[in-house]
Amino acid sequence: MVLKFGRRRKMDVFRTAATLVSTDMNAQTQAARAISHPLLDANALLRSAQAVIATEARAIEALHGHIDADFLRACQLMFECAGRVVVSGMGKSGHIARKIAATMASTGTPAFFVHPAEASHGDLGMITQKDVVLALSNSGETDELLMILPLIKRQGIALIAMTGNPDSSLARLADVHLDTSVPAEACPLDLAPTSSTTAALVMGDALAIALMEARGFTDEDFARSHPAGSLGRQLLLKISDVMHTGEQIPAVGAAASMSEALFEMTRKGLGMTAIVDADGRLAGVFTDGDLRRAVDDGDVDLRTTPVTRLMTAQPKTIGADKLAVEAAQLMEAHKIHALLVVDADNRVVGALNIHDLLRARVV
Repeated sequence: MVLKFGRRRKMDVFRTAATLVSTDMNAQTQAARAISHPLLDANALLRSAQAVIATEARAIEALHGHIDADFLRACQLMFECAGRVVVSGMGKSGHIARKIAATMASTGTPAFFVHPAEASHGDLGMITQKDVVLALSNSGETDELLMILPLIKRQGIALIAMTGNPDSSLARLADVHLDTSVPAEACPLDLAPTSSTTAALVMGDALAIALMEARGFTDEDFARSHPAGSLGRQLLLKISDVMHTGEQIPAVGAAASMSEALFEMTRKGLGMTAIVDADGRLAGVFTDGDLRRAVDDGDVDLRTTPVTRLMTAQPKTIGADKLAVEAAQLMEAHKIHALLVVDADNRVVGALNIHDLLRARVV
């Protein structure tokens, strides 16, 4: 069995991307042929989509000029915040605010979203003097936000505004203003929030990642906030969490015969058995592969031959405190399907095979 890990998956992504690029023109041609509705113009649909992407790309490019002293001040306020970053916004800006709060929370900056309308009906009590408020409004004149600002300012809570209008009420009242103005919305009517929400989202990501790097946030930290994800399982799940212990460990003494070893292997169902000395220290391992080789050897009596004659001495082992993903990597590197777990004195304390890792979704 071949196990795939991050680097190989990345290569798969690169190959997939290359295939998509090489077939892009064919896909567009096929898509155009698939349009059958009389009111739909395939070429117009494609032009519209490409124009939106180009417009929003220009909006993101314009943000480079807005990464300035205000951005640094916003980072400092959030980095030094003794409480949490409270992100708020109304309508489409509210959706972006939720995502920014979620991104910050998962990358080392404690944050949560508060709906501005709900804030004026009691949820304002969720915000403390130790917090920093990040308020989003493209116009900077959102009534629901402006209504709660006096209460926020009265408590001395730091306010960071993210707007597309530096002269707006929200921008003027803020301690720090982040300019996310865009050349144009991608909407041809210049009405639906499109480029502006994209710019706000990217600015939020810039804040989150800048803070993440400033905090020295690592992949292990990320895993702790994503324990249910594949990265969390790879970085948090240890051998001790998945290994078989106690009576479930297949083991026989050094004086055991082949038939005794086979009985133990069958009873425990891990495709191997440990061979241990009188002190319980590992002497070797006998596996399904060793059994197949023994069957091919005409000089071997499966009933009476000592298992020590056919065992693998000094087998690959692993410690119980190691990550489960390390066991998978060890199995892949040495083309084996099971491992014995030993302590510092080389005593067998556990056993696992590839099926245990599959059940734990480590591979």
